[in-house]
Parts: sequence; structure tokens; C-alpha cells
Amino acid sequence: MVRIVVDSGCDMPPQEARELGVELLPITVTFGDEDFIDGVDLSPRGFYEKLIESDRLPHTSQITPYTYGETFRRIVEAGDQVLCVTIGSGLSGSFNNAVTAAQEFGDSVAVVDSQNVSIGELLLVRLAVRLRGQGMSAANIGESLRAQTGHVRVLALLDTLEYLKKGGRISPTVAFAGEMLSIKPVVQVVDGQVQLVGKARGSKNGGNLLRKLIEKTGGVDFDMPYAIGYTGLSDSMLKKYMEDNGDLYAGHDLPVTAIGAAIGTHVGPNCIGVAFFSLEEGRA
Repeated sequence: MVRIVVDSGCDMPPQEARELGVELLPITVTFGDEDFIDGVDLSPRGFYEKLIESDRLPHTSQITPYTYGETFRRIVEAGDQVLCVTIGSGLSGSFNNAVTAAQEFGDSVAVVDSQNVSIGELLLVRLAVRLRGQGMSAANIGESLRAQTGHVRVLALLDTLEYLKKGGRISPTVAFAGEMLSIKPVVQVVDGQVQLVGKARGSKNGGNLLRKLIEKTGGVDFDMPYAIGYTGLSDSMLKKYMEDNGDLYAGHDLPVTAIGAAIGTHVGPNCIGVAFFSLEEGRA
């Protein structure tokens, strides 16, 4: 049997993980001198309550080689194989730690760098579950996921430039001017890095820009996993986006995910994110 192991930065709901037989390894989120275990003593809602109140950005800790090693050992000694998907190596050292831990287990453990985070990483995990159901080995699932990582697209409409400023991605002057003009930025995750790809005046124009950028990537492959997510304490922005763009997803169930600390730190609350496999190789 293939056991799927993934970090909590993929934002898979715990109930879904239990139902699908996916083992979530929690990351640690640090606010000042306080450490919290993601998904254990810190929910997505609790994270944003603290983020809004905090003057400084929190930071997240990578999963250690020891934690990966002990997890792999328990599974392999039970006679199973491991397919491990990690947060993108451009954002975290977890991939390298998992590779280090996997070395002593040979072909029993396959490690995949998602080159992504949050709902982008989640798509690969859901694809892994599908491939496992087809009877594939861990090694073959790993090969299939690596071949697909370049097709994963994650685009997000932000409500504010404040958190990009705090993270040093834009200057305070640009952030101030953007807030005065009600600029809504659109970002894309590329090789695990958050990049600004567009700006629009107001939420409605931001939603229209997000749609145009989705189309620019080649469109959504609805035969593959796809997801939409939101950050913050309310999904009201998401509902408004769906009202304006429901035709884009007409006829398809749309899995909604609460986006947590791994990416929420960079984009802040009231963000809308879409993740999908594109029909083409194009970027926004």
C-alpha cells in the first residue's frame, strides 16, 4: 500500500485528509516568542486573528529531517511505501529535509517537490490520491507528479498591499500609493515564490483581471483537480467573486479551502486564490 505524507502547508482540511488516508505533518507558526502547531492548536481563523493584531509578520518552520525520518520509518516498517509531497523548495527547506530522511529507505520512499504552496500543493496531493487509487507504486506516482508540476497555476487577488510591504516585496511608498488608489494586486506563485503580476482599481476590476490572467495561462483543465481558496475571517470576498465569475466554473463542483499560514503570511486576509492545472504551459 502507498501512504501519502504531506506538510500542513498544503491546506488540506483535516477531515478530508483522514477520509483519503493522507498523513498531515504540521508546520510550526511563530508569533514573536509564541510557537503554535498548525492545525493542532492554531486553526486558519485563529491564525488570521493573530495576524491582524500583530505588528510583525509571523514565520513558519520547516519540517525537520528527524520528523520525516521517523514518519517514513513507521510506515516502511509496517510494510507500506511512502509518497511524500512537500511545500515548494523555493519557500521552505522541507523538501531537502525529506530527501535527506528518505535516503536510507531506498525505493520505499518517493519525495516530490510541489514547487508550490497551499492550494497549488493541494492539487498535487489530490492527484496523488487519484493515482494511488489506480494501483500505481509510490515511485510511479512521484514520476507522474513531477511531470505535472509545471502545469499547476496559482493566482490570487489580494485585498491589500500591506503584507507584501511587510514582507519586503514592495516599498512602503508603493504600498501607500496603492492603498490610496484602492489598488487590488494579483499575484502568482512561480517556483514556490510569490510574484506580483498585475494591479487593478477596486475589487470588481481585480476580479476581472484575475479572470483574464486565468485565460492567459491557457484555461482550466477541469479533468484534473482544481480548487479555490480564501484567507481571513470571512469568505464574503470569495462569494462576491463567485457571483461575478460563476460562469467560468459552470457545471463543475468547486472545492473551497480555507488558506492558512504558509501563504497567508505573505498575502494577508481577504484574499481569493484559484489553483488549477492549465491546458497549456503559459504563465500569466
